[in-house]
Amino acid sequence: MRRWQVLGCVGMLLAGQAGAQVPYVALEQRLDPRALAEVGLTPAQLQTLNRLLRQAEAEAPASVAVAAAPAAGPGVPTPSPMFPGLDEGPINAKVTGQVDGWAPGTVFTLDNGQQWQVLKGEMTLKTARSNPEIVVVPGIAGRWFLQVDEDLPKARVFRIR
Repeated sequence: MRRWQVLGCVGMLLAGQAGAQVPYVALEQRLDPRALAEVGLTPAQLQTLNRLLRQAEAEAPASVAVAAAPAAGPGVPTPSPMFPGLDEGPINAKVTGQVDGWAPGTVFTLDNGQQWQVLKGEMTLKTARSNPEIVVVPGIAGRWFLQVDEDLPKARVFRIR
């Protein structure tokens, strides 16, 4: 089991080396001698593995540069973002009307015409606010949060209109 863990670490080291321009460091210098001994590589195997890793590192920058340049042109779809919503910026607006708090189901109408409904979160403000400035900020996986004041908890919202 330990052998596979160390070999997995070697694979991660190799993958990490692909984007870095750092000179190769032998495994004997990277790993704890005890961990290296647990792997059970002979000196010849260790030498071969270091040689292969050096070669892969030398070849990696060229292959990474080719892979990093996608073919762009008409009709070529752009890849979807890894975390939908995070590539979108926050929405700064004013709520039309008075805000004294929120609970699931509360609908906020903004001065830009958008409507956002509270999905999660509950708050009662100490003093009601008339036409407050708010920020609707994107979260991970398409979630959105409405912030009335940076010192108060945010309400999780979704856009209705």
